[in-house]
Amino acid sequence: MKFSSIIGQEAVKQRLRTSILENRLAHTQLFLGPEGSGSLALAIALAQYVNCPDRTPEDSCGKCPSCLKYEKYAHPDLHFFFPTTTNDSVKKEPMSALFLKEWRDFLENNQAYVRQEDWYNHLGVGNKQGTIYVRDASDLIEKMVLKSYESEYKVVILWMPEKLHESASNKLLKTFEEPSEKTLIILVAERYELLLATVRSRAQLVKINKLDDAEIAAALVEQNKTTDSAFAQDLAILSNGNWNMALENLDGEVDSEDDFLKFRQWLRYCFKPGNYLELNKFNTSLTRIGRENQKRFLQYGLESVHNSILQNHQQGAKIKKAGEELDFSQKFAPYINEANQTQMYQLFNEAVYHIERNANPAILFTDLSFKIINLLRMGRNELASTR
Repeated sequence: MKFSSIIGQEAVKQRLRTSILENRLAHTQLFLGPEGSGSLALAIALAQYVNCPDRTPEDSCGKCPSCLKYEKYAHPDLHFFFPTTTNDSVKKEPMSALFLKEWRDFLENNQAYVRQEDWYNHLGVGNKQGTIYVRDASDLIEKMVLKSYESEYKVVILWMPEKLHESASNKLLKTFEEPSEKTLIILVAERYELLLATVRSRAQLVKINKLDDAEIAAALVEQNKTTDSAFAQDLAILSNGNWNMALENLDGEVDSEDDFLKFRQWLRYCFKPGNYLELNKFNTSLTRIGRENQKRFLQYGLESVHNSILQNHQQGAKIKKAGEELDFSQKFAPYINEANQTQMYQLFNEAVYHIERNANPAILFTDLSFKIINLLRMGRNELASTR
């Protein structure tokens, strides 16, 4: 994958190229970027650029034997590690090495713009969540001992280090801190707070931001996803900086209205508590929608808190909503204020974290509901005191 094939992120690309050309390449790096920002694609492009013998100051050549193997994600000195779990073909002791073919197919099908739920769907694991196990860590360490096969650098790309089992993280600390000579390790993460502090401290942080609306719109047109530039701009605005979301909106696969209706109904139960039987029934219904949909519901909650903060700071033009959703966001915003906004943001983040780690959803949503009831009460009191 060449830098030129990656959407936007020009400043990051330039910093990465400069670090190589000036021989300032950190051997362990943490690429931190939200879903759909292209962080994994950037990691692969950097690896290809490092090992391209005919690279220019701008990009890898894309034609040499090394680049051709990188384009297929199958270079012998490129090693991938990622979350796995059991499925119909691997019934016990899953690890990355057992799913390399599926992983390469997955990358190729998505041009390395990937997300967790699609990976788990690709593996056919249902609602199970993936983990990067101690056996993955042992395999990684063994590969680092070997000399590179045909390139200058051995490259390890570890996708979603948030999914590292704690014992695997501890096993890899020395490798992250002092990798073998001519080794590049790239951790590709989405959520900084879910990484162990000991892991974060051993990697140079490369911050990757959401894509700009203009970058997404231009890419939709350039890649012949649509020839209507106005439509592309509308899709870009709705995607909120997420290329994966832009493609889903283009294909009509996302129905955010369902999340909106669920979240609005839930908040109504929490805002004026009284009918706890109905609230309990609603929470029970959330337990049946599956973990990925539960995460999406909670992430919608995070987005709603964020939009409320924007609205309260006269930044409503930045809210990527329309119609009923925008109206709801504007009415909800006053009750998310200094008294509760930090706690609400933390609550939703923690809930996503626990869902990812197979928490009991009935207990989680019941506990979350009562905490939100209290926080909304605090928000109403704060609002009343300022009027």
